[in-house]
Amino acid sequence: MEFEELVRNRYSCRKFLPKPVLRATIEKILDLAQQTPSWCNCQPWQVVLLTRGTVGSVRDSLLAHAAAGNPPKPDFPFPLRYAGIYRERRKVCGVQLYQALGIGRDNKEGAERQRLENFRFFDAPHVALITTEEELGVYGVLDCGLYVANFMLAAKNFGVDSIAQAALASYPDLIRSRFGLPANRKLVCGISFGYADAEHPIHQYRTERTPVAEVATWFE
Repeated sequence: MEFEELVRNRYSCRKFLPKPVLRATIEKILDLAQQTPSWCNCQPWQVVLLTRGTVGSVRDSLLAHAAAGNPPKPDFPFPLRYAGIYRERRKVCGVQLYQALGIGRDNKEGAERQRLENFRFFDAPHVALITTEEELGVYGVLDCGLYVANFMLAAKNFGVDSIAQAALASYPDLIRSRFGLPANRKLVCGISFGYADAEHPIHQYRTERTPVAEVATWFE
């Protein structure tokens, strides 16, 4: 696909078909994402790939942990709060999602059910968990963010849909224990990917982007 088409057509998929992605295609996605630039070419990202039976067992563990009411303990703190324009953008995004699903403002049960869909990976057949080295600090996380963006664009290039999920970084100790990761490997986020259920109501909307004039200040 042309680059502009990729960027404009990619969206966060929140309902996947059970159809798996061929390993050869996943390897192409990884190879393309590996071209991501990084600070001093450190390439801090290490990827834990969940597929087939593994994705199901990890899904069950995370879902049970989240549904039991365990508070998140991410390696990197989630935002302290959303204020001003950031709160407004977040609110609009949430309203669009719940309206598409027919979840009313007072439907707490429906909202909780949808929250837990994060830990079901939205039924995605594959998940990539992105980790970085603790000592690389914020720049390691920044480099991983670039990698996540390129991974999702590479996936779209091969007809694969995806969503980046901060929620999957809620319980890093569980992930480290499950896969024997050392304490210095910090979980940044997860990427659920596969093929979108294009007919699902949740895909009826697209989030808007702020006009360039509101984010760029020119000095000449």
